[in-house]
Amino acid sequence: MPRTERINTDIASIPVSLWVVEDDRAYREALCVLMDGSQGIRCEQSFSNCEDALKMLSRRDAPEVVLMDIHLGQGMNGIEGLKRTKEISPATDVIMLTNFDDDHDVFQAICAGATGYLKKNISLDDTVASITEVLNGGLPMNAPIARKVMFLFKQFHSTVNLGLTEREQEILKHVAEGSSKKIVADKLFITYRTVDTHIKNIYKKLNVHTIGEAVAKWLQSNPPKTFS
Repeated sequence: MPRTERINTDIASIPVSLWVVEDDRAYREALCVLMDGSQGIRCEQSFSNCEDALKMLSRRDAPEVVLMDIHLGQGMNGIEGLKRTKEISPATDVIMLTNFDDDHDVFQAICAGATGYLKKNISLDDTVASITEVLNGGLPMNAPIARKVMFLFKQFHSTVNLGLTEREQEILKHVAEGSSKKIVADKLFITYRTVDTHIKNIYKKLNVHTIGEAVAKWLQSNPPKTFS
């Protein structure tokens, strides 16, 4: 389903199609059962590796969301799987799952097009909320991951502004760190509508459709010193 339709639709009214790519069988099966038991989400497929998921992706309708382990035990890793998934189905939102919050992994995942990055120890409610947030254009992250992204942004001074104004850069930085539009508005003492307008302008200037894509484009043009 196109993102524009999903944004204006209650998540409970039309089930979100979900795939899981996770090599830990017990965790994978438990996650699928929990997701299927959540209102508005249907776990259609689950895989122990990226290779099988990509084969299936090329043969049938793509899911709206994929939960993908970043550190798979064998074969292709999650970062490469993410890249290949986006090549086959650019509209599919990929949320990375991890037991770690390594700076380099976070950077690589966001630049590869991840639309979320979550620790595996979060609750089911938080996972479901993150899926909802992604479908509404957000970039969900656990607090530890958000701190990592904040750290990445502090590692560089913008050298390429990509046509963004200082205010637009400031707003992009805040939403990239996990702040909602309302929180950004409160921090900057402006209205929610003003924040929304700035974000729409950011999308137009960067030729993207989500916060995740905007952040990826920004980090690719202004890589943190740690990874330059």
